[in-house]
Amino acid sequence: MESRNARIERTTNETNIEVSLCLDGNGKTAIHTGYGFADHMLELMAFWARFDLEIHCKGDYHIDAHHAVEDIGLTLGEALQQCLGGKSGIVRVGWAKVPMDEALSEVIVDISGRPYLVYQEQDLPPLIAGQEKDLWREFFKSLAMKSGINLHVHILYGLNGHHMLEGAFKALGLALGQAVRRSGHEVFSTKGVLDS
Repeated sequence: MESRNARIERTTNETNIEVSLCLDGNGKTAIHTGYGFADHMLELMAFWARFDLEIHCKGDYHIDAHHAVEDIGLTLGEALQQCLGGKSGIVRVGWAKVPMDEALSEVIVDISGRPYLVYQEQDLPPLIAGQEKDLWREFFKSLAMKSGINLHVHILYGLNGHHMLEGAFKALGLALGQAVRRSGHEVFSTKGVLDS
């Protein structure tokens, strides 16, 4: 059975990022983004997916965390796409609903090759861990577009922004872990391909 690993580097005038991803891991992480809250969310995602994930990022945090988190989404999405190759034998679809104290979040993914994001949240506070809440929509959008997945993130309710996003990242991990699971050898599509 072929190994599903990728190592991606992305360098721009705003960020310098290295991502190493193994889909068939144990949830081991070494994540150093320069923004502690992002480290926490990405560690949760990888652990709940059972992915081994390393991320090292140097970003322009003297501005804010926007460029770094958005570019991490792009780089992680590219790594996920590379790990999956032709997508033969994967289950393709996964979903999870995860509570975190008073908050409840749901994520559904389809590794369809047709990138799309639906992101619904009405109750996130304007600032979470010192950054604007829109940062996380940009992360999910970058991840979906670069990996070629149809991603629906619903933060259903909650009072605490940390809890709401924590539930969403745990659910994302569970959903991705389900979707990349091998179940055979064929591409799971009546078209015979998963690319558009």
